[in-house]
Amino acid sequence: MAGETTQANGEWTIGRLLDWTRQHFQSKGIDDARLCAELLLAKAMGCQKIMLYTRINDPPTDEQRTAFREMVKAAAEHRPIAYVVGRKEFYSLDFTVTPDVLIPRLETELLVEKTLAWCKTNPWESYTLLDIGTGSGCIAVTLCKKLPTISAVATDLSKAALAVAEENAKAHAVTNRVRFAESDLLDLIETVAPASGFDIIVSNPPYVAQADAATLPRNVRDFEPHAALFAGADGLSIYRRLAGSVATRMKPGGTLLLEIGRGQGDAVVEMFVEKAGLTLAGRYKDLAGIERTLQFTMPT
Repeated sequence: MAGETTQANGEWTIGRLLDWTRQHFQSKGIDDARLCAELLLAKAMGCQKIMLYTRINDPPTDEQRTAFREMVKAAAEHRPIAYVVGRKEFYSLDFTVTPDVLIPRLETELLVEKTLAWCKTNPWESYTLLDIGTGSGCIAVTLCKKLPTISAVATDLSKAALAVAEENAKAHAVTNRVRFAESDLLDLIETVAPASGFDIIVSNPPYVAQADAATLPRNVRDFEPHAALFAGADGLSIYRRLAGSVATRMKPGGTLLLEIGRGQGDAVVEMFVEKAGLTLAGRYKDLAGIERTLQFTMPT
């Protein structure tokens, strides 16, 4: 495909393009090469991925092939596929993503799962939610979409990220229940913070230590926003700041759920129990067996 020559016995069909691109990506060290090829070609052709296989012997148009070629070039340079196609699935919902936001990840679905579980065991008439560092808005939007009794405030320091989050809220028809605010962690303007505190606070904050930057995959380190990844020398600086004032924003009996990095559990638990005065309610592992979500409650 690189030279735009057809194969010896015919046109560049969908099947041939997928096979060539898979091999090309594998040679470049791209993970999930076949899936990446499928996502890019589906984007270029404006169809669902599954539809590629109902047309496997059809050739894309010249315009579609040109668009595909440009995306393949970007992906081969290790630009994240989610940024190339402009979308990422999270909790079975489709989210717009740009390089201004962290790409939603499977392990963060655990935070959503445990929040919904807490609501089920605490069946209140309604819930006020604060999502700190919302990024793409995937957490707040998903929770509002899955549970109509939640109303949320979603904050971020990045205006560009908030614009993406607002777009996702609109796409999922929850704009009437999510208010977005430019804010540094818990430094909220009083008009968005309930006087009695939030019922639920959730956050997937930056938690990578600066010293670990070199260990990150190239597609993460070189392309995702560093402000959403790194948190000081040990990766714990944001948790320290949150622990210092989170109790002032929580309603008695309310809950706090945090995503954490590998091996950070004990340190973060100590911060929020000893410094914030919260009660540890749960420590949860992701599908890879890594402790990923911590849950605390505010004493009544």
